[in-house]
Amino acid sequence: MGNPTDKPVAAPAPVASGQTASTAAGKTQTAAKQEVAAEASTQVALSSAATQLMSGTEGVSGDFDTEKVARIAQAIADGKFEVNPGAIADKLLANAREVLGGPQH
Repeated sequence: MGNPTDKPVAAPAPVASGQTASTAAGKTQTAAKQEVAAEASTQVALSSAATQLMSGTEGVSGDFDTEKVARIAQAIADGKFEVNPGAIADKLLANAREVLGGPQH
């Protein structure tokens, strides 16, 4: 792909009679934006683990979120913790897909 600054710059379009320079410049900018959008077609998807590592999320220590563990422990102690088996199953499947490189749903 290369660096976008390495690409030649298109010459400005001639201004047609009855058209102002600012209108012509606006059309040139629009064409340039469309060209950049067409070139930016590569898509990159990061896993949730990669996103979390890059974000430097506070409260994350090692492989688990210490603040979340404390909240869950408090909810258990208060008798307010509810298990959602559907959410657990969905997360297990998503993690398995992520590890195995399968499609994400």
